[in-house]
Amino acid sequence: MKQGQLRRFWLFFLVAFIFISGFAFLKRDRKLNTLCSDRQSLAQQTSGLTRTRPFPIALQCWTFRKFSFLETVDYAQKLGIRFLQAYPGQAFSSDRPGLVFDHNLKSEDIKVVQDKLSQAGVELVAYGVVDLGKTKEEKQKIFDFARRLSIPLIVAEPAEEDFPLIEAMLKEYDLSLAIHNHPEPSRYAQPEKVLAILKKTGERVGVCADPGHWMRGGRKPATALQLLQGRILDIHLKDRSDFGVGEEVVDVPPGRGKANLREILEELTRQNYSGFLTLEYENEKEALNPIPAIKEAVELINKNTYFFGYEEILSRSRGRYSKHGWNHYGPGHFELDEKEGILKSVGGMGLLWYSRKKFRDFILELDYQCSDQKTNSGIFLRVPDIPVSDDYIYHSFEIQINDSGEGIHRTGAVYDAVAPAKDAFNPTGEWNHLRITFQGKHLQVELNDVKIIDWQAEPRGKVKDFASEGYIGLQNHDRDSSVYFRNIFIKEIK
Repeated sequence: MKQGQLRRFWLFFLVAFIFISGFAFLKRDRKLNTLCSDRQSLAQQTSGLTRTRPFPIALQCWTFRKFSFLETVDYAQKLGIRFLQAYPGQAFSSDRPGLVFDHNLKSEDIKVVQDKLSQAGVELVAYGVVDLGKTKEEKQKIFDFARRLSIPLIVAEPAEEDFPLIEAMLKEYDLSLAIHNHPEPSRYAQPEKVLAILKKTGERVGVCADPGHWMRGGRKPATALQLLQGRILDIHLKDRSDFGVGEEVVDVPPGRGKANLREILEELTRQNYSGFLTLEYENEKEALNPIPAIKEAVELINKNTYFFGYEEILSRSRGRYSKHGWNHYGPGHFELDEKEGILKSVGGMGLLWYSRKKFRDFILELDYQCSDQKTNSGIFLRVPDIPVSDDYIYHSFEIQINDSGEGIHRTGAVYDAVAPAKDAFNPTGEWNHLRITFQGKHLQVELNDVKIIDWQAEPRGKVKDFASEGYIGLQNHDRDSSVYFRNIFIKEIK
């Protein structure tokens, strides 16, 4: 080969190398962006069926408007509802005519409220719908009242020009404000109007969604909730016998009318909503005895909640997840997206284990996602003792995650013991749903609603023996490819 030809050859080789390397880098970069950087996209991907999560139930005191506030606390306790949303103007107590519950209460009356709530085991979680007034002083009075009673959320319909001041005060008082939607001619009747406000405000300002009022205006509740995604702080959960405001249309317990309770719960689950389902029953004919309607509402909510009776073991408080109750053994760790509740493995090999209690017979359900086809991880069952060495792997079963493995080392296998009946995992980068049932020695694994393991457990492979109860653990295997976990629920089988 002549010198000129040789020079052209090496130049061509260099250009080709740069092009191929650049293409590979861009492809890898797009993949990392898809799987890791875009937190919102990662959180909003689904694993098929929407498995509705449980939401804490609160009671809007307006439901018991024919009774006093102190009586309402008693009714909430009898109903097993631990959370209340108070409103201004309700009679304070049956033996003090003329006194109303609102932000003008004297210190001694606030003390009566605090003692009553403490005795009943009931908590005030919101106050509204309240008129914030026109002046800063009027707003301060309401905010001071909320602070004294440890109320984190104020529900109101403020004037648009007041939001700069309100936001500054919310930050000062460490409170949040939810814009409520009364029907027309209310200024916030339409979700589009509320959304326009929210685009100009921070996260301390959100929405108190009212499906019943949307139905009065002919709006489908789930569609309106979609518009307000990520900014819903509370929901006045109502249902109506039909849309519109005809004389024959009345309030009914949520789940019995046309609001489509199931669709509402699915949408709130999809949004990872962290607030309360605040029951507010406005049927005037039943105002003197709303208890049957509230009981029916709770039953219908539970019936439409997939994870009813489960415990979410990645705890959440005031919209933030934490690893409280979890410990880590070994190299590496798990990062937690506190807003979305997604765990991401980093490094390894180690084990993140739930240390609050041991589980005997249980159903464990969770979502996981692999960042690479060679992602390696697993879920450990009945770890018998606090992990202080790698010895736990010989005394507890692992449900394997490894799409590139084979047989007893492939995704869904009981590692080193039983191969999955078939492949049921989704493509890399998509969420998968695992349901693991361990009762006595009977172990079943369902992956994306396909049963892949049905086995009477026995010592096999690396497992020398196994306990009748133990801890749950999530493995971080190595630094090359992360695994993500979310929606970790467990139900004990009694």
